[in-house]
Formats: sequence, C-alpha cells, structure tokens
Amino acid sequence: MSNFIFNANWRYATKKFDASKKVSEQDLATLKEAIRLSASSFGLQLYKVIIVESPELRAQLQTASWGQTQIVDASHLIIFANQTQFSDVDVDDYIKNATTTRNLPEDALAGYGDYMKGALNKMPENTRATWTAKQTYIALSNLLNAAAELKIDATPMEGYVPAQYNEILGLDKLNLNAAVIATIGYRHEEDSTQHYAKVRKSNEKLFINL
Repeated sequence: MSNFIFNANWRYATKKFDASKKVSEQDLATLKEAIRLSASSFGLQLYKVIIVESPELRAQLQTASWGQTQIVDASHLIIFANQTQFSDVDVDDYIKNATTTRNLPEDALAGYGDYMKGALNKMPENTRATWTAKQTYIALSNLLNAAAELKIDATPMEGYVPAQYNEILGLDKLNLNAAVIATIGYRHEEDSTQHYAKVRKSNEKLFINL
C-alpha cells in the first residue's frame, strides 16, 4: 500500500507531454488489461475504450478539445465511450460470457440474468446514458492508477466537446458517446506543473466518521 500512496503522490495532471517519447506496446498492454479488469455495475461494462494514435485523427480531435496540446503531444489518446442505450442483449452476452468463463451449465445464471433485466428495464430512458457514463469513470480510475505504477503520465480530461468527438469518430452511429478522455505518455521537462505541491483537502475536512 505504501507504493500505491507514493504513486498517487507522484502522478499529476500533466499539461505538457514530451512528444518524442512513446509508451511501449508492453506497457500499453498492461494499461489495457487494467482497464479491462475494472469494476462496473453488474459487471456489464457498457462502454468501449478507443485508443487513438493516428496523428491526423488527433489533429482533428484537438480542434474539438479547445486546442489543448496534450491531445497531439501525448503518446496515446484514450477515449472512454459509454453506450447511450442498452437492452436484454447486453445482459444475455454477459451471462453467456460468465457461464463460459466459469465453466457452468448454460442455465446456471438464468435467474441472475432475469434479475438484471428486470432492474435495467425499470431504469428511466432519460437516465440510462448518465448511468453508463458513470461506469467509464471507474475504468478511467484504473487507468490512472496503473499508469502511475508504471511511471507513465496520464491526464484525465473533460475539456472537449463530446458532440464533436462523436461526429469525428462516428460514435453516434455505434450507440456510443465520448464520456471522458485521457492522454498518456511522459511529462516534458519544461512542464512546470510537475513541481507543484499536490493540493488536497485534509483528512479532517474530507472524511466524516459516524
């Protein structure tokens, strides 16, 4: 746990990346696995994770990101795109995956599947996209923590126009929405932000013990 706290203190929202340094395929695979293992409601993972390396595509996305340089200078741009709708098919896919993974009979989790369908079908239409978007932030947290362990800089970002991202990437046609993004890579030595003391609330102001 001491390593976790050290890494949490080490990481910061990098403002200037060194464009000459790239995350290795091995480290990228580790980050992808950390994202894949993220917790999510019912384990459904109702989102896609889009990893953008293309300079041309990232240049387009920079215009939809208030011109921020991280979009083009970081090693990779990662977009967490939530499903805007879901159905019984998503539950069926999960149940099939679960029974196969755990080597269970096909009908072993039928009752649980019915329970999930009942709960999800009761969810109001106007709250579904918000619910799935929240799941992406859990996956984002896994990315940030795993990157810090690898001493890879990662910057979570909401400073972009989701509708423009959706249009550029064609996400609307895929029932997806760009919920949150992150840039990963290595801090530039000229990024003065890395020297700032981390500012957080004290334990007394943050926690309530009952």
